[in-house]
Amino acid sequence: MLGLGLIGGAATGAWLTGDSSAGTARSPYAAARTAWHSVPVDTLFPPTLKGRGAGPGGTHRDWTRLAVAADSPCEEGLDPLLLTTLRSVGCERLVRATYTDATRSAVTTVGLVFTEADAAGMQALRTRFTEQKLGARRDLMPRTYAPRGTPAASFGAGQRASWTVAPLTEIPVVVLAVSGFADGRPVAEPQPAAEAVAPDAATDIAQAGLGHEAKGIADRVERGLRRAVADLTEQPG
Repeated sequence: MLGLGLIGGAATGAWLTGDSSAGTARSPYAAARTAWHSVPVDTLFPPTLKGRGAGPGGTHRDWTRLAVAADSPCEEGLDPLLLTTLRSVGCERLVRATYTDATRSAVTTVGLVFTEADAAGMQALRTRFTEQKLGARRDLMPRTYAPRGTPAASFGAGQRASWTVAPLTEIPVVVLAVSGFADGRPVAEPQPAAEAVAPDAATDIAQAGLGHEAKGIADRVERGLRRAVADLTEQPG
């Protein structure tokens, strides 16, 4: 069952923030901060995603949404160490969905952490991730969302294979995704998506395209969010 905010967004197809006034454009930060409940769920997490050139060797990918988790506090959806790492920017809300590829051999949970930070705070977090290479730390992998009765039902902590965590700077959001095999096989040596998509990557994870799954889905959800925020910040005609 979806969270009330997402249900309301999906039902109305409109943004419901109530602090919008005719003739007044909103800043990207103000608009994005409320997007978790003001943007329709099918806009945040489309039922299908197209990934032209998003697979290994530039192959095309298509992904189908399996389920959307109820919006939640970050404490319910992030491991404690990742939550601690993001504490400097605060957490307004976490929304997540899980997708599978066309062959139903891979599953990916993608999430959006809506923060309480300003532009300086998000830039500081992004700098920290870059300088300390936090995106490559296995102990900072996102959690999975494994909806029952779907190909992702056995997608747990031990099945996490590749991941990405990306703080944005233009809007107060952290985009994250984690992928794995749909057959539930355990993964002993997870690999960051940035490494798994390298042309010379030869691990089983890389060869299976799981880095491309995590990165491709995260990228497309991020693009959709940016478009939605741009729509919310347009000056009314």
